[in-house]
Amino acid sequence: MKLLDLTLPTPAENLALDEALLEQAESGPEPCEVLRLWESPEPMVVLGRSSRVADEVDEERCRRLGLPVLRRGSGGASVVIGPGCLMYAVVLSYRLHPQIQMINQAHCYSLGILGAAVRRLVPAATCCGTSDLAVDGRKFSGNSLRCKRTHLLYHGTLLYDFPLSLISECLKTPPRQPEYRRGRSHEDFVTNLPVTADQLRQALIAEWQADTPFEFTGRQAIPT
Repeated sequence: MKLLDLTLPTPAENLALDEALLEQAESGPEPCEVLRLWESPEPMVVLGRSSRVADEVDEERCRRLGLPVLRRGSGGASVVIGPGCLMYAVVLSYRLHPQIQMINQAHCYSLGILGAAVRRLVPAATCCGTSDLAVDGRKFSGNSLRCKRTHLLYHGTLLYDFPLSLISECLKTPPRQPEYRRGRSHEDFVTNLPVTADQLRQALIAEWQADTPFEFTGRQAIPT
């Protein structure tokens, strides 16, 4: 697998790059798998593909705080990201991993590797719900996917030093909740991992075996 450790200047560019990596993989004749790591230099709210703003986001509070509200191409609920939240994205090939053409197996495979990476640092980390990672029942990672014809994009969050109060300030109680949440508030449900960004980066790179630099050639397709 190839590695791209790259944060672009703006929130919109960073979200678009995940999609651009998937599209670039789709356009080639051979499987192309890449792990991207990035961390937004400013806080922002990211909606899931089908999320309703009015149901999930406190728009007025976001405006007062100056936080952009953007939408990603994958499913799942809205999240708040920014400094202290490492983002990852992995593009996977169906030809190399035929089982991931089934959605449940795509989650199982990708979360299995992600969880193994985190457990190098925090042995108590476990998979919870459909696509979360948690420690002692408290979520530190939410993940989602986008499927195309020959590849899929699996991406998500890893909280390690994030101002958790910002989540409850910007997001409403989600309309859909995993059973293990048990109705808890954002403050009681999420947590930071007791690790550094560099430790997480190195663990992810090692577990995904992303040992080849990736040369991205689709920069012109990303909005500025």
